[in-house]
Amino acid sequence: MASRGRVGLGIDIGGSGIKGAPVDLDRGTFVVDRVKIATPQPATPEAVAAVVAEIVTAFADDVPQDAPLGVTFPAVIQHGVARSAANVDRSWIGTNVEELLSAVTGRRVLVVNDADAAAMAEHRYGAASGVDGVVLLTTLGTGIGTAVLVDGVLLPNTEFGHLEIDGYDAETRASASAKERENLSYKEWAEERLQRYYSVIEDLLWPDLIVVGGGVSRKADKFLPHLRLRAPIVPAKLRNTAGIVGAAVLAAERLGGDRVSA
Repeated sequence: MASRGRVGLGIDIGGSGIKGAPVDLDRGTFVVDRVKIATPQPATPEAVAAVVAEIVTAFADDVPQDAPLGVTFPAVIQHGVARSAANVDRSWIGTNVEELLSAVTGRRVLVVNDADAAAMAEHRYGAASGVDGVVLLTTLGTGIGTAVLVDGVLLPNTEFGHLEIDGYDAETRASASAKERENLSYKEWAEERLQRYYSVIEDLLWPDLIVVGGGVSRKADKFLPHLRLRAPIVPAKLRNTAGIVGAAVLAAERLGGDRVSA
Protein backbone atom coordinates (compact mmCIF):
# COMPACT_ATOMS: atom_id res chain seq x y z
CA MET A 1 0.00 0.00 0.00
CA ALA A 2 1.19 3.54 -0.68
CA SER A 3 1.93 5.93 2.12
CA ARG A 4 -1.03 8.08 3.05
CA GLY A 5 0.62 11.03 1.29
CA ARG A 6 0.31 9.10 -1.98
CA VAL A 7 -3.40 8.33 -1.74
CA GLY A 8 -5.93 10.23 -3.83
CA LEU A 9 -9.70 10.06 -4.08
CA GLY A 10 -11.60 9.54 -7.31
CA ILE A 11 -15.32 9.39 -8.09
CA ASP A 12 -16.84 8.39 -11.43
CA ILE A 13 -20.32 9.78 -12.13
CA GLY A 14 -22.21 7.73 -14.70
CA GLY A 15 -25.74 7.53 -15.96
CA SER A 16 -26.55 4.39 -13.97
CA GLY A 17 -24.05 4.40 -11.10
CA ILE A 18 -21.75 6.67 -9.10
CA LYS A 19 -18.56 4.90 -8.03
CA GLY A 20 -15.67 6.02 -5.86
CA ALA A 21 -12.51 4.73 -4.23
CA PRO A 22 -9.24 5.85 -2.66
CA VAL A 23 -6.44 5.38 -5.20
CA ASP A 24 -2.83 4.38 -4.62
CA LEU A 25 -1.18 7.03 -6.78
CA ASP A 26 2.03 5.03 -7.13
CA ARG A 27 0.34 1.95 -8.56
CA GLY A 28 -2.94 3.14 -9.98
CA THR A 29 -4.90 0.65 -7.88
CA PHE A 30 -7.64 0.97 -5.28
CA VAL A 31 -6.53 1.14 -1.65
CA VAL A 32 -9.81 -0.41 -0.49
CA ASP A 33 -12.82 -1.68 -2.38
CA ARG A 34 -14.84 0.89 -4.26
CA VAL A 35 -18.31 2.06 -3.20
CA LYS A 36 -21.04 2.17 -5.83
CA ILE A 37 -24.43 3.85 -5.43
CA ALA A 38 -27.14 3.98 -8.08
CA THR A 39 -27.39 7.32 -9.84
CA PRO A 40 -30.53 9.06 -8.56
CA GLN A 41 -33.36 9.60 -10.99
CA PRO A 42 -33.78 12.29 -12.03
CA ALA A 43 -30.01 12.90 -11.91
CA THR A 44 -30.23 16.55 -10.87
CA PRO A 45 -27.25 18.48 -9.51
CA GLU A 46 -28.57 18.44 -5.94
CA ALA A 47 -29.37 14.71 -5.96
CA VAL A 48 -26.05 13.65 -7.50
CA ALA A 49 -24.07 15.97 -5.21
CA ALA A 50 -25.65 14.30 -2.18
CA VAL A 51 -24.46 10.89 -3.39
CA VAL A 52 -20.95 12.21 -4.03
CA ALA A 53 -20.84 13.59 -0.48
CA GLU A 54 -21.98 10.20 0.85
CA ILE A 55 -19.15 8.42 -0.96
CA VAL A 56 -16.55 10.91 0.23
CA THR A 57 -17.73 10.43 3.82
CA ALA A 58 -17.43 6.65 3.44
CA PHE A 59 -13.69 7.04 2.82
CA ALA A 60 -12.95 9.67 5.46
CA ASP A 61 -10.54 7.33 7.26
CA ASP A 62 -8.74 6.22 4.09
CA VAL A 63 -7.83 9.51 2.42
CA PRO A 64 -5.97 12.50 3.92
CA GLN A 65 -8.31 15.39 4.68
CA ASP A 66 -6.25 17.76 2.54
CA ALA A 67 -6.25 15.45 -0.51
CA PRO A 68 -8.24 16.90 -3.42
CA LEU A 69 -11.15 15.04 -4.95
CA GLY A 70 -11.13 14.09 -8.63
CA VAL A 71 -14.51 13.52 -10.29
CA THR A 72 -15.41 12.32 -13.77
CA PHE A 73 -18.56 13.65 -15.38
CA PRO A 74 -20.32 12.59 -18.62
CA ALA A 75 -20.12 16.00 -20.25
CA VAL A 76 -17.89 18.61 -21.80
CA ILE A 77 -16.28 20.35 -18.81
CA GLN A 78 -14.78 23.82 -19.26
CA HIS A 79 -13.12 25.39 -16.21
CA GLY A 80 -15.31 23.31 -13.92
CA VAL A 81 -18.57 24.12 -15.73
CA ALA A 82 -20.70 21.48 -17.49
CA ARG A 83 -21.39 22.53 -21.08
CA SER A 84 -23.34 19.41 -22.06
CA ALA A 85 -25.13 16.54 -20.29
CA ALA A 86 -25.03 12.86 -21.27
CA ASN A 87 -27.24 10.46 -19.27
CA VAL A 88 -27.78 13.04 -16.52
CA ASP A 89 -30.39 15.76 -16.12
CA ARG A 90 -30.07 18.69 -18.53
CA SER A 91 -30.20 21.08 -15.57
CA TRP A 92 -26.47 20.35 -15.23
CA ILE A 93 -25.73 22.46 -18.29
CA GLY A 94 -24.19 25.70 -17.08
CA THR A 95 -23.62 24.36 -13.57
CA ASN A 96 -20.20 24.88 -11.99
CA VAL A 97 -19.75 21.27 -10.98
CA GLU A 98 -16.49 21.90 -9.12
CA GLU A 99 -18.01 24.59 -6.91
CA LEU A 100 -21.11 22.50 -6.19
CA LEU A 101 -19.16 19.38 -5.20
CA SER A 102 -16.59 21.34 -3.21
CA ALA A 103 -19.39 22.91 -1.19
CA VAL A 104 -20.95 19.54 -0.28
CA THR A 105 -17.70 17.65 0.38
CA GLY A 106 -15.49 20.32 1.94
CA ARG A 107 -12.63 19.35 -0.39
CA ARG A 108 -10.91 20.97 -3.32
CA VAL A 109 -12.45 19.37 -6.40
CA LEU A 110 -11.33 18.83 -9.98
CA VAL A 111 -13.99 17.71 -12.46
CA VAL A 112 -13.02 16.17 -15.79
CA ASN A 113 -14.74 14.53 -18.74
CA ASP A 114 -15.00 10.77 -18.23
CA ALA A 115 -13.07 9.76 -21.37
CA ASP A 116 -10.32 12.25 -20.50
CA ALA A 117 -9.94 10.68 -17.06
CA ALA A 118 -9.73 7.18 -18.55
CA ALA A 119 -7.03 8.28 -20.98
CA MET A 120 -4.95 9.73 -18.19
CA ALA A 121 -5.18 6.50 -16.23
CA GLU A 122 -4.17 4.42 -19.24
CA HIS A 123 -1.18 6.69 -19.86
CA ARG A 124 0.03 6.54 -16.27
CA TYR A 125 -0.58 2.88 -15.52
CA GLY A 126 -2.12 1.04 -18.46
CA ALA A 127 -1.92 0.38 -22.17
CA ALA A 128 -0.31 3.74 -23.00
CA SER A 129 2.22 3.75 -20.16
CA GLY A 130 5.52 5.28 -21.24
CA VAL A 131 4.26 6.19 -24.72
CA ASP A 132 5.38 9.60 -25.98
CA GLY A 133 3.79 11.58 -28.78
CA VAL A 134 0.07 11.51 -29.57
CA VAL A 135 -2.13 8.94 -27.85
CA LEU A 136 -5.79 8.61 -28.83
CA LEU A 137 -8.19 6.81 -26.52
CA THR A 138 -11.64 5.85 -27.76
CA THR A 139 -14.38 4.28 -25.68
CA LEU A 140 -16.78 2.20 -27.75
CA GLY A 141 -20.15 1.93 -26.06
CA THR A 142 -23.53 3.58 -26.49
CA GLY A 143 -21.60 6.26 -28.35
CA ILE A 144 -17.90 6.89 -28.96
CA GLY A 145 -15.97 8.85 -26.36
CA THR A 146 -12.53 10.17 -27.24
CA ALA A 147 -9.51 11.65 -25.49
CA VAL A 148 -6.16 12.88 -26.80
CA LEU A 149 -2.86 13.10 -24.95
CA VAL A 150 0.28 14.74 -26.33
CA ASP A 151 3.42 13.65 -24.47
CA GLY A 152 1.19 12.87 -21.49
CA VAL A 153 -0.57 16.25 -21.54
CA LEU A 154 -4.34 16.13 -21.97
CA LEU A 155 -6.16 18.01 -24.72
CA PRO A 156 -9.54 18.21 -22.97
CA ASN A 157 -13.04 17.69 -24.29
CA THR A 158 -12.39 16.26 -27.73
CA GLU A 159 -15.59 15.03 -29.35
CA PHE A 160 -14.29 12.94 -32.25
CA GLY A 161 -17.11 10.47 -31.82
CA HIS A 162 -19.26 13.11 -33.51
CA LEU A 163 -17.16 13.52 -36.63
CA GLU A 164 -19.33 13.52 -39.73
CA ILE A 165 -18.14 10.64 -41.89
CA ASP A 166 -19.90 9.71 -45.14
CA GLY A 167 -22.83 11.89 -44.12
CA TYR A 168 -23.33 10.28 -40.71
CA ASP A 169 -22.46 11.19 -37.15
CA ALA A 170 -19.63 8.66 -36.67
CA GLU A 171 -20.89 7.12 -33.45
CA THR A 172 -24.27 6.27 -34.99
CA ARG A 173 -22.44 3.87 -37.33
CA ALA A 174 -19.32 2.73 -35.48
CA SER A 175 -20.27 2.52 -31.79
CA ALA A 176 -20.71 -0.79 -29.98
CA SER A 177 -24.43 -0.07 -29.73
CA ALA A 178 -24.60 0.28 -33.54
CA LYS A 179 -23.00 -3.16 -33.85
CA GLU A 180 -25.66 -4.66 -31.60
CA ARG A 181 -28.53 -2.71 -33.11
CA GLU A 182 -27.65 -3.83 -36.64
CA ASN A 183 -26.64 -7.35 -35.61
CA LEU A 184 -23.17 -7.05 -37.15
CA SER A 185 -20.53 -9.69 -36.55
CA TYR A 186 -17.28 -8.52 -35.01
CA LYS A 187 -15.59 -8.92 -38.40
CA GLU A 188 -18.29 -6.93 -40.21
CA TRP A 189 -18.21 -4.21 -37.56
CA ALA A 190 -14.44 -3.94 -37.78
CA GLU A 191 -14.09 -4.00 -41.55
CA GLU A 192 -17.19 -2.00 -42.49
CA ARG A 193 -17.45 0.51 -39.65
CA LEU A 194 -14.39 0.74 -37.39
CA GLN A 195 -11.89 0.67 -40.25
CA ARG A 196 -13.54 3.69 -41.86
CA TYR A 197 -13.82 5.57 -38.57
CA TYR A 198 -10.28 4.98 -37.41
CA SER A 199 -8.83 5.69 -40.88
CA VAL A 200 -10.44 9.13 -40.92
CA ILE A 201 -9.38 10.02 -37.39
CA GLU A 202 -5.88 8.69 -38.06
CA ASP A 203 -5.55 10.99 -41.06
CA LEU A 204 -6.58 13.93 -38.89
CA LEU A 205 -4.45 13.27 -35.79
CA TRP A 206 -1.63 10.92 -36.83
CA PRO A 207 -1.60 9.22 -33.43
CA ASP A 208 1.37 7.16 -32.27
CA LEU A 209 -0.97 4.81 -30.41
CA ILE A 210 -4.71 4.16 -30.31
CA VAL A 211 -6.20 2.66 -27.13
CA VAL A 212 -9.68 1.13 -27.27
CA GLY A 213 -11.80 1.14 -24.12
CA GLY A 214 -15.41 0.47 -23.26
CA GLY A 215 -16.94 -2.84 -22.26
CA VAL A 216 -16.46 -4.29 -25.74
CA SER A 217 -12.68 -3.98 -25.34
CA ARG A 218 -12.86 -7.27 -23.41
CA LYS A 219 -13.53 -8.85 -26.82
CA ALA A 220 -10.71 -6.96 -28.55
CA ASP A 221 -9.26 -10.14 -30.01
CA LYS A 222 -12.45 -10.55 -32.05
CA PHE A 223 -12.24 -7.20 -33.89
CA LEU A 224 -8.88 -5.42 -33.56
CA PRO A 225 -7.02 -7.97 -35.74
CA HIS A 226 -9.32 -7.06 -38.64
CA LEU A 227 -8.19 -3.41 -38.66
CA ARG A 228 -5.43 -2.13 -40.93
CA LEU A 229 -4.06 1.12 -39.56
CA ARG A 230 -0.71 2.88 -39.44
CA ALA A 231 -0.74 3.25 -35.66
CA PRO A 232 -0.75 0.34 -33.23
CA ILE A 233 -4.23 -0.17 -31.78
CA VAL A 234 -4.55 -1.97 -28.44
CA PRO A 235 -7.23 -2.64 -25.81
CA ALA A 236 -7.34 -0.61 -22.61
CA LYS A 237 -6.03 -2.33 -19.49
CA LEU A 238 -7.71 -0.56 -16.56
CA ARG A 239 -11.25 -0.93 -17.92
CA ASN A 240 -13.87 -0.04 -15.30
CA THR A 241 -11.33 1.36 -12.83
CA ALA A 242 -9.89 3.89 -15.29
CA GLY A 243 -12.30 6.76 -14.58
CA ILE A 244 -11.79 6.72 -10.83
CA VAL A 245 -8.01 6.32 -11.14
CA GLY A 246 -7.63 9.00 -13.79
CA ALA A 247 -9.73 11.52 -11.88
CA ALA A 248 -7.69 10.97 -8.71
CA VAL A 249 -4.43 11.38 -10.62
CA LEU A 250 -5.49 14.58 -12.35
CA ALA A 251 -6.74 16.09 -9.09
CA ALA A 252 -3.46 15.26 -7.35
CA GLU A 253 -1.45 16.82 -10.18
CA ARG A 254 -3.46 19.95 -10.75
CA LEU A 255 -4.61 20.73 -7.22
CA GLY A 256 -1.95 18.93 -5.17
CA GLY A 257 0.96 20.33 -7.12
CA ASP A 258 2.89 17.08 -7.62
CA ARG A 259 3.42 15.23 -10.88
CA VAL A 260 2.18 11.66 -10.51
CA SER A 261 4.22 9.05 -12.36
CA ALA A 262 3.72 5.33 -12.66
